[in-house]
Amino acid sequence: MDFTNTTRSTELLEQLRDFVKARVDPAIDTVDAERAAHPTTPSPTTEQLCSEAKSAGLWNLCVRHPDHGPGLRFTEYAPLAEFLGPNPLAQEVTNCDAPSNINGDAMIVYGSPQQKGQWLEPQLDGQIKSAFAMTEPAVASSDAGNIATTAVQDGDHWVLNGRKWYISGVLHPKCTYMMTVANTDPDGPAHGRHTQFIVPVDTPGVTIVRNLPKFGYLDEDGHVELTLDDVRVPDANVLGDIGGGFAIGQARLGPARVQHCMRIIGITEEALRLMCERAPVRSTFGAAVSTRSNVMDWIGEARIEIEAARLMVMRTAWLMDTQGDKASAPHMSQIKVQVMRTATTVVDRAIQVFGAAGVSEDTPLARWYASLRGLRIADGPDEVHLMGIARRELRRHA
Repeated sequence: MDFTNTTRSTELLEQLRDFVKARVDPAIDTVDAERAAHPTTPSPTTEQLCSEAKSAGLWNLCVRHPDHGPGLRFTEYAPLAEFLGPNPLAQEVTNCDAPSNINGDAMIVYGSPQQKGQWLEPQLDGQIKSAFAMTEPAVASSDAGNIATTAVQDGDHWVLNGRKWYISGVLHPKCTYMMTVANTDPDGPAHGRHTQFIVPVDTPGVTIVRNLPKFGYLDEDGHVELTLDDVRVPDANVLGDIGGGFAIGQARLGPARVQHCMRIIGITEEALRLMCERAPVRSTFGAAVSTRSNVMDWIGEARIEIEAARLMVMRTAWLMDTQGDKASAPHMSQIKVQVMRTATTVVDRAIQVFGAAGVSEDTPLARWYASLRGLRIADGPDEVHLMGIARRELRRHA
């Protein structure tokens, strides 16, 4: 395995760094003010930055399929994703923000020509965004077989009923549809009961109940609870095959986990940088915090854990590039556990070094911790991934 960055990826990374430093970072406060003043309208500054990113060739960098994007391999995209990780605005203005980018991956593979024309192409062009509606409050959604939202066929339409929560991105002013998981065969096999539907967010019967916080933090794009009451969608809005929802979900979530891990390594690096800047200038009992052996251990362990996590992610990306997503699936579970553990540990220790400032909004640490701790539940909790890893090991040694 050779993880040396390609010339193309290196050049894109330098170009991306220059663009973010010169154009994106100075615009963050302006974009925040525009979104706060007009939450249901796209930010004019964001739209301008999107246009500039397109013109600069920094658009859809995450799209692997060469017919729909630049066709970077996962190993080429990894350093770009790591750089984008701490900067949500940079992700958005390059059209690499979740969950839209992952929905696009799934629709490239499973969408019909009509669906691609109506939903995928405008999304890849930045005209619309999307959400993924799977998780439910009444069941343990980590077992996808539990999903209880129903879809019943009625002529050439389907009628959906259910309740979803922690659905990301619905409140973005450009969010137009939700890729929605519903039970179409309650008596069928556990992995054949569900189907994916494209549900426009303005369909009658779709009601947003509330925006849900994570440890008290609200995301302006939303992690909402919503209800589906007799929501009617046509047959044309079935994504893939009836009963194929689980397979599509797994195919979608695998690359999503890898991209999450790539971005989160970037956040973890930034947390370590903040810790290393803070520790020498904060003194307790006559000595800099950076001279305390436990803090030195935290910094040393963080560097080791980040390097190990990055290598695991790169190996998974290499397997995806060379052997396909299915062959890399066991490693996707491993990195999902390891990267999230590393990130939450490093950010937690950075908070400790900052003291009271670490739990305030004067640094990004508290918000990062809330988001990262939530990701140890989202996209499969640690326990589910560990169970899968253990089962594979037991079979291997049987």
